[in-house]
Amino acid sequence: MQAAAQNGTSFVTDETLSENLWLRRVVLTQFRNYERAEVTVDARPVILTGANGVGKTNLLEAISLMNPGRGLRSASLPEIARRSAPEKPEAWAVAAEVMTEDGPRDVGTGRDPLNMNGTSRERRIVRVDGETCKSQQALAEVFSTIWLTPQMDGLLRDGAAGRRKFLDRLVLGFDPAHAGNTSAYDHALRERSRLLKAGNTDEAWLSTLEDRMARHGVAIAVARREMTEKLIDACAQTVGDFPIAGLALEGTVEGWLDEKPALLVEEDLRSCLGASRSKDAITGGASWGPHRSDLLVHHQEKDMPAALCSTGEQKALLLSIVLAHARLVMLERGAAPLMLLDEVVAHLDEKRRKSLFDEILHLRCQAWMTGTDANVFSDMGENAQYLTIKDGAVLLAHTGE
Repeated sequence: MQAAAQNGTSFVTDETLSENLWLRRVVLTQFRNYERAEVTVDARPVILTGANGVGKTNLLEAISLMNPGRGLRSASLPEIARRSAPEKPEAWAVAAEVMTEDGPRDVGTGRDPLNMNGTSRERRIVRVDGETCKSQQALAEVFSTIWLTPQMDGLLRDGAAGRRKFLDRLVLGFDPAHAGNTSAYDHALRERSRLLKAGNTDEAWLSTLEDRMARHGVAIAVARREMTEKLIDACAQTVGDFPIAGLALEGTVEGWLDEKPALLVEEDLRSCLGASRSKDAITGGASWGPHRSDLLVHHQEKDMPAALCSTGEQKALLLSIVLAHARLVMLERGAAPLMLLDEVVAHLDEKRRKSLFDEILHLRCQAWMTGTDANVFSDMGENAQYLTIKDGAVLLAHTGE
């Protein structure tokens, strides 16, 4: 075993045989508070501990950017960059070696240094196995990750937007094309809203945008419905001390799909968008579409909407859904997704902590968990590997033995 160095941090442990998806190596360059950090691990769960503000969540965020989208903080590209001086944000990069059933894969992403002068749109570069990719969807074809953060604690009681985003992240574990559909739909929705607000009545261009919204919007709704139906069955098989989460997908487009085939639903959505242009020009957005849907969550044992449950119960319900999703991914894709669980264990009682650890080990999942107190992870013992983060350096803490 090689001990970590203070700068250019790296450590190596004996690898555990696993057919599951897991990260072997992660390299951060000019990322948040890390000038450079390199971490090499085995397939076991990874425990990251350290004081608040030292960079635990930053490391999880870097890993989350190995997926399509803006990562677990939804940050812009300039926000992520390390600042060597207040007026000079840096280009940043994250690279990883991912172990898959097909062998190791190299993935990477970062801020394009050629688009940092403010004269052109910021661009994120994506590379897979050394090749530059046209879209972020290529990441989803290699990597599957789900996360929970303290910022998601209000997910089940706040507005529907967060729950839609959460569901879309779950869909990506099964359908990499979902990233492309959501991106194309959102782009068409924004462009249509911009034209209507400006008073532009170009029939041909508006019809083209509404056609894109209809095609991609129905594809989104179909994927969300299928994911929700699978989760309903999986959540009914509760794990350990976690509650059973009842789920339902609420939305007009989803309701139409109960009655008609997808092609007819596309026609209906296209027609409704065309008829609502005057209203949408005043109110903004669009009156119809999957961007108005909601994922409803219910505490089955208490027969209570999740929004009315305690904070602890809501956290347990979210974990119940995440674990159910991991089981589904493992069954259908042959490998559980990576889990990024930021400060989640500190909010669980002893029974639920043990249930979480047991399920992670049962799934053979490489979960990355953070906390300020290493003692709350003691039940993991030698089944996990332990790192300490201090001042932008990642250090080997102990082996858990």
